[in-house]
Order: sequence, then C-alpha cells, then structure tokens
Amino acid sequence: MDARTVSVMSYRRETLSDRSVAPPEIKSVGIIGAGQMGNGIAHVCALAGLEVRLNDLSEERINAGLATINGNMARQVAKGMITEADRQAALARIKPALSYEAFGDCDLVIEAATENEEVKRKIFTALCPVLKPEAIIATNTSSISITRLAAATDRPERFIGIHFMNPVPLMQLVELIRGIATEDPTFEAAKRLIEKLGKTATVAEDFPAFIVNRILLPMINEAIYVLYEGVGSVEAIDTAMRLGANHPMGPLQLADFIGLDTCLSVMQVLHEGLADSKYRPCPLLVKYVEAGWLGRKTKRGFYDYRGEKPIPTR
Repeated sequence: MDARTVSVMSYRRETLSDRSVAPPEIKSVGIIGAGQMGNGIAHVCALAGLEVRLNDLSEERINAGLATINGNMARQVAKGMITEADRQAALARIKPALSYEAFGDCDLVIEAATENEEVKRKIFTALCPVLKPEAIIATNTSSISITRLAAATDRPERFIGIHFMNPVPLMQLVELIRGIATEDPTFEAAKRLIEKLGKTATVAEDFPAFIVNRILLPMINEAIYVLYEGVGSVEAIDTAMRLGANHPMGPLQLADFIGLDTCLSVMQVLHEGLADSKYRPCPLLVKYVEAGWLGRKTKRGFYDYRGEKPIPTR
C-alpha cells in the first residue's frame, strides 16, 4: 500500500464520519470455522450473552468444536472464572449451523477459516446471498488484505477485520482492521462488540500481517533460521528466549502452537506484500509444512507430541 492509497483511505474516512448513522447492535453472531480460532470466538461470544451459530465443513467438525468449548468452559468453572450456571447458559446459546442459510438472521458473521485467501473469497461469495442487507461480515484473518477480501463481498462498507489472538478465551487483545471501504458504523459496531466481550481493541491499518504478526512472525521465522543454520538446537533456542528474553513460551514451541502452516502463510503474505527479502520464509519451515508436520494439531512439528512429554525433533 503506497502513500496515495493511505491518503485515499484517510479522505474516505473523513467523508464517512459526517454520516449520522447509528452503528447496528450486534445480538447474534455466525461463525464460519469450528477449529481452534472459531470455537474460541464462539466461546467468548456465548459467554457475553450473544446468540451464536457455529458452522464448519461437516457436522463432525462442528460437534468437535462444541466439545472443545464445553471442555474449556468446564475448566473455567473449575478455576472459579465462571459459574456452572454461566456455562450452561452459554452452551445453550450456541447452535450448529449446517449451512450458511442458518446465518440469515445474524447481525454479524465472522469468518475464521484457514489462512488462505482463495478459500476465504469463495466463502464470502457463497455467504453474501443468504445474509440480511444490514448484516456485517468480519474476517479473523491474521495477515491478508481486508480491502481485497471485502471486494469479494456485496457489502465492502460493512466488512471489517476482527483479528482475535489465540487462545481466544484467554488472550485480551483483538486487532480491528478497516478496509478502504469500511464505514464508520461498521467500525463502531465492531468496537462495541469487543468491549462487550471484555477485551481490548487495538486499531491497525490494512498492511500485510497488521501489527502483532508483522512483529511476531518474523521473530519466529528468524528462530527457525537459527535452527536451520545450526546455531542452536530446538531446546537451546526455546530455553534461550524463555530465560534470556523472559518470553512465556519459546518461539519454536509457539510456532507449533500457532500451526506451522499458518506461520508459513503469514510469512508468504509478508514476503509477497512488502517485497522485502527479510521476510523470506525459512526453507526449514517450508520443509516441515511439506512433510505435514504442522505442530500440535498434527502431533509433530518442532516437537513430537505423540508421547507423554514433547520431544524436540531436531
């Protein structure tokens, strides 16, 4: 994005701010994707009193997501974070959505599918015809252009990036990202939603990977280069950053938690979007993804999780 585009965005926002349109109140939320991010978003929305519709590619995946939510809420009850009554009420607010038609009365639909632009664009193309005209669409993308994704919809002015951090029930921050066409009522509605969820919003411009991942993923990629070049082992690198930089989790352990396929996707977006060699994905990261060693979700990544205790794979 060049200076002229940024100038156009600023002008667009100044023009739209003159409109006295009240932001819509979000009472019902549809979520596309019942995986790690999607079920976490459903979890916090339901606890905040919102009606939730949860969708995925199959009923089996939806049920797995619901089971995860149930288990995570049970742990919150055990820790005294919520009551059993809160858990039961929240679970009752989450309904399976076997097709996009179930989103017809939703005020907001959040896409939390895999970090692949083509997949996301196909979702939006299929989703838009079933939504009510005033419904807002959001994407939980961690790196892809909001403006480009909005262009795949019939309502770019009611499209916004709402990027939750993982794990959603525990992490306080949410990045809000406006596309070039995002109107003020949409932004205000999203901001109020984040407040209702008890989280803190930070506003990022529509540049590749936004704020958190623009800083975090190159650090992880560099840690993989350090491993690739033989400077240190998996254990040495993670120990060094935990004890030497006071990070709660080593960068390679964190990469496994995020998913190595997601890490690679973000680095590719940064490399292609900013055309700077410093964002080149490490060849070792590419090799692990090609092998299907994606981290915790596949039981192998920089650590092997198939036994009682994670063991470094290099």
